Amino acid sequence: MLDSAMRPVKDRVLAPLANTPITAVHPTVISVVGLLLTLGAAIAASQGLSVASVALWLLGRLADGIDGLAARASGRSSDVGGLLDFVFDTIGYASVPVGLAFGIDTRTGWIVTAVLLATFYLNAVSLGYVAALLEKANLGAAARGESTSATLPRGLVEGTETIVIFTVALAVPSAAPITWSIMAALVVITALERVRWAAGELS
Repeated sequence: MLDSAMRPVKDRVLAPLANTPITAVHPTVISVVGLLLTLGAAIAASQGLSVASVALWLLGRLADGIDGLAARASGRSSDVGGLLDFVFDTIGYASVPVGLAFGIDTRTGWIVTAVLLATFYLNAVSLGYVAALLEKANLGAAARGESTSATLPRGLVEGTETIVIFTVALAVPSAAPITWSIMAALVVITALERVRWAAGELS
């Protein structure tokens, strides 16, 4: 919901990095670093290290924002890079709730985590298939003037909301079951709304 408004802000904040040596690093390397940091956040959460998990999570998200900047600044933007970025994000978004579930280690925590991951599966399928159909109909990223490899239809829960919700869950593990329950409901609404919107666009 907030990504379209936050993306220009992110680009302005990270713009100074475009003239630094960081853009000489291959974007895929930065993506891998971001994934490793996110996995580190999951491991820290599993050990009950809340501060470390939040710090690693946010650093991973920072790397996720820098890889695209580095790709564009160095002329290395590619569909393969976009695909890897999406896959790495998916791995990270799954690992953090699982790590936190290990840290909490209660029946309720595991059940809520399983439900949350099921909604992520639904969301990923809806997002991927809708994006494919829009590209097929020439209504994809290029037609919409988007900088991403594939169009990312708007939804109630996008990257910005995910960063905020995950940060809250990692910072306050005891409240994670409630946080995840709320997020799961919002993700289901997002997936269904995306399908409804796409049906209208493609009809």
